[in-house]
Amino acid sequence: MIVGLDHIGIVAHSIDEARATLEAKMGFSLDAGTPLPDGAYFAPEGTHNYMFQVGTGETRIEVLIPVVPEAGTYKYLQRFGPGLHHWGYGCDDVAEEAARLRARGLRQIDLGERPDGANVSVAFFHPKSTGGILTELVPARRRI
Repeated sequence: MIVGLDHIGIVAHSIDEARATLEAKMGFSLDAGTPLPDGAYFAPEGTHNYMFQVGTGETRIEVLIPVVPEAGTYKYLQRFGPGLHHWGYGCDDVAEEAARLRARGLRQIDLGERPDGANVSVAFFHPKSTGGILTELVPARRRI
């Protein structure tokens, strides 16, 4: 079951570019769990990822900095420029929710996707099947 919006993913040319807007202008803070200086490296898309906290709530912004020219996110940035990349929804069980969405006609596009959905830690769905925005399912964070 989807329990909430976990994050909004944006793509940028550099973390300095993203910080100039998110931190300096909007006042959002870089999440304390984000490893610096290179963020969390996501090998399947060749990106350095950084999380920003939006205000005092639970919403976060994930900034993706593409570094591998052959990867999809790099090509996306070259084609569309910086900005919105995806929605990330928190789920009780990613594999179960991915199966539910596939059964309703959404097209899953994970790299290395397993047909049975086993051992899924995240799942992505094609924008053409989700109303125009790349959609990611992630494990729900523990809410305090």
